[in-house]
Amino acid sequence: MSETNSVYAAYQGNTYLFGGNAPYVEEMYENYLANPGSVPDSWREYFDALQHVPAVDGTNAKDVPHLPVINAFAERAKSGGTKVVMASADVEMGRKRTAVQQLIAAYRNVGQRWADLDPLKRTERPNIPDLDPAFFGFSDADQETVFDTSNTFFGKNRMSLRELLNALRETYCGTIGAEYMYTTEQAEKRWWQQKLESIRSKPNFTADKKKQILDRLTAAEGLERYLHTKYVGQKRFSLEGGESFIAAMDELIQSAGAQGVQEVVIGMAHRGRLNVLVNTMGKLPADLFAEFDHTAPEDLPAGDVKYHQGFSSDVSTAGGPVHLSLAFNPSHLEIVNPVVEGSVRARMDRRDDPLGKQVLPVLVHGDAAFGGQGVNQETFALAQTRGYSTGGTVHIIINNQIGFTTSDPRDMRSSVFCTDIVKMVEAPVLHVNGDDPEAVVMAAQLALEYRMTFRKDVVLDVVCFRKLGHNEQDTPALTQPLMYKKIAAHPGTRKLFADKLAAQGLGDTLGEDMAKAYRAALDAGKNTTDPVLTNFKTKFTVDWSPFLGKKWTDAGDTAIPLAEWKRLAEKITTIPESVTPHQLVKKVYDDRAAMGRGEIAVDWGMGEHMAFASLVASGYPVRLSGEDCGRGTFTHRHAVIHDQKREKWDTGTYVALQNVTDKQAPFTVIDSILSEEAVLAFEYGYASNDPNTLVIWEAQFGDFANGAQVVIDQFIASGEVKWGRVNGITLMLPHGYEGQGPEHSSARVERFMQLAADTNMQLVQPTTASQIFHVLRRQMVRNLRKPLVIFTPKSLLRNKDATSPVSEFTHGSFQTVIPENKTLKADKVKRVVACSGKVYYDLVKHREAKVADDVAIIRVEQLYPFPHKAFAAELKKYPNATDIVWCQDEPQNQGAWFFIQHNIHENMQTGQKLGYAGRAASASPAVGYSHLHQDQQKALIEAAFAKLKGFVLTK
Repeated sequence: MSETNSVYAAYQGNTYLFGGNAPYVEEMYENYLANPGSVPDSWREYFDALQHVPAVDGTNAKDVPHLPVINAFAERAKSGGTKVVMASADVEMGRKRTAVQQLIAAYRNVGQRWADLDPLKRTERPNIPDLDPAFFGFSDADQETVFDTSNTFFGKNRMSLRELLNALRETYCGTIGAEYMYTTEQAEKRWWQQKLESIRSKPNFTADKKKQILDRLTAAEGLERYLHTKYVGQKRFSLEGGESFIAAMDELIQSAGAQGVQEVVIGMAHRGRLNVLVNTMGKLPADLFAEFDHTAPEDLPAGDVKYHQGFSSDVSTAGGPVHLSLAFNPSHLEIVNPVVEGSVRARMDRRDDPLGKQVLPVLVHGDAAFGGQGVNQETFALAQTRGYSTGGTVHIIINNQIGFTTSDPRDMRSSVFCTDIVKMVEAPVLHVNGDDPEAVVMAAQLALEYRMTFRKDVVLDVVCFRKLGHNEQDTPALTQPLMYKKIAAHPGTRKLFADKLAAQGLGDTLGEDMAKAYRAALDAGKNTTDPVLTNFKTKFTVDWSPFLGKKWTDAGDTAIPLAEWKRLAEKITTIPESVTPHQLVKKVYDDRAAMGRGEIAVDWGMGEHMAFASLVASGYPVRLSGEDCGRGTFTHRHAVIHDQKREKWDTGTYVALQNVTDKQAPFTVIDSILSEEAVLAFEYGYASNDPNTLVIWEAQFGDFANGAQVVIDQFIASGEVKWGRVNGITLMLPHGYEGQGPEHSSARVERFMQLAADTNMQLVQPTTASQIFHVLRRQMVRNLRKPLVIFTPKSLLRNKDATSPVSEFTHGSFQTVIPENKTLKADKVKRVVACSGKVYYDLVKHREAKVADDVAIIRVEQLYPFPHKAFAAELKKYPNATDIVWCQDEPQNQGAWFFIQHNIHENMQTGQKLGYAGRAASASPAVGYSHLHQDQQKALIEAAFAKLKGFVLTK
């Protein structure tokens, strides 16, 4: 294209021909002509290009300032000089030229709304006025009029109106409907225009390629029909009606391999999952049949249904082997998406692949869930952020135009398309008729090419249908009689395509021959995907064997030598002279330096920092993310120092933990978007693929985990017993009753206690700086990989009683139970108060005031798995104790009480009584009235020392 055309095209491809900015542009251009250096660089480059455009007389004469000429003509007009008369025909032709450009822009913007997308053709095409030439003032008499079309990619610089309309309709209103004009970047718009308009959105595949597509359609349909007849009525969430999806997946993987991708990570719900397992991933049909027959190994504590299972394999492509991973996921639609993104980010980091050239995330959605589930909005919000970007995701929607039993567009959504949510990140969308498998495959090619070129999300919306019900036990005609009449009359995508190829002379029996061959492979239980590689591993393969079969009681050497403590402390408390910290931050770092030298006791923030520093120095990466976690919600951490004299918004930060040693492991701290569900799921996915990184998600307040409860229930608590997937994710949940009201007091300890079973996770509530140091190090130093939930304090972050001497960091380990630390006469102790968390310090203060030396106070720092041995040892120290009291801040129906009382009872001596001291049962986690909070707190502390009341359990 000539430079003239490219400049003009850049404008035309950007928007309709609005002229609101014309005076501003004219003034800018006038300034440029007078002095090119007086305008911004971007405008100067644009105006420079205009100077190379030939004048109307064909010469290369340079433009001159316009204002003097305009003023001269104005003066002549005042004196009755020149009169200009323009012919009405010229005015009309000018209007039509403008209208043609508007028509082109209209098809690019909304042509997809008139596209032939529905295989069932349930409704008439909508009336889109913008796509009617009459809307722009054209009539039949204009059909043969020739116009300039140099801003298109149809291959002609001039076309008749009739030719242009045909080209626009073929490109934008056929079986592919493209949406991309809302993208901000001009280069991306022109990219799509060139790709689509140059071929008019029509694929041109070879005979062999068409046969390959038919082969994948045959496999997709063949598996479903085989299972339908062999396992009648069993749930499998059939793909029938959407078979083109399998052809798209095959194309995506093969093309990705050819472009250098070495790993593809797939997330999808249950619709079509068995088909993907067999026909894409290469799972042996015999293994799938064993699951239907209940003869497959059942070696997990719980297990899961077959259409939730994950799988991994290696397949051969033109670019070399590609590792495929299908993520395990629960029935909760779409929740697996951020998990996949986190897994992909871990793989990218391991490969040092920041752009995602070697790892590709593919997410498969249902149309109703895509716009209906809020986790998708959160996941898209992560897509281009520094801490969570994965170089663009290819999204494929199996759009069967129905959500369970909802297919009426008046009920399904409030937007035109199910994909409209992606406009928040300007992701382009290709809507494709699933009955045109060639178009589906070509769209998959384009989607991948876009992702690899621009490193952004892209969506392939395969509009198809669901031949059977939501599951195979449904009768969908009960609620969709009209839709299912049309579906019953539909011959199937495979049959339509086989007939098409037969008509093209590729073989009258080609379709049936393929179907017979596929069924024979299924009968034999053989692989239906060729070739699948066996025993293939790369240097990036993670060895999980060291982390399997471990016990929570396994020891870990978490103390560090004093010399190492001092060396690390100096490193992480030294701020370069080039960085000017805020005075409050400087005070924090000065105090930490003194802590490192042993001059003052170590507080919580320093304990954390030393844990992180010692881990990265030993080769363990640390990844910490959450809202405000760089500073810390309660301003205790200050992992990121902001230079108070910085001059640019995107520079001027210093992270001491990234400067511990020359060859240290990475320390990453990320202030996340305001999301809990997607961010926690992302971090779970990251940890699921990297057992050697300490991955921490910190809630702003502990109860904010409510917004991520699905992730906690479906993945963190049950992932190992369902799927055999070990995971070392760490959650930091600020918890403590300090009068901040119902929403900022409780991390909902009781919910985690309820989920605790099968030694599935570790629940701890440390109360000293040394305890947080040891428990964080323990999570990496020993080879047990279980989720760790830390109920972190708030007021204790600055409580001097919660500080620790350096000796507790250079010796010892995490104490699951902290003994009474006051010297008491053991035989005089009549009561043992057991507690966990901040309430311990209130109890100690009250005992000192009351001089109750017949009461011992012990801290249970690990709530689950319950440390029976350590707890029993503490009780045995007090042989004359008659009462055991559990004291907690939380209401009686919350906190640990109901879940811990049987553990306490098990370790009591015969005749001992167990009582409760705490708030009464409540529907709210805490009260909002400050005076009432104080009254309750005073009462529960006094109750811990008073005569037992209420529920008392005697052993």
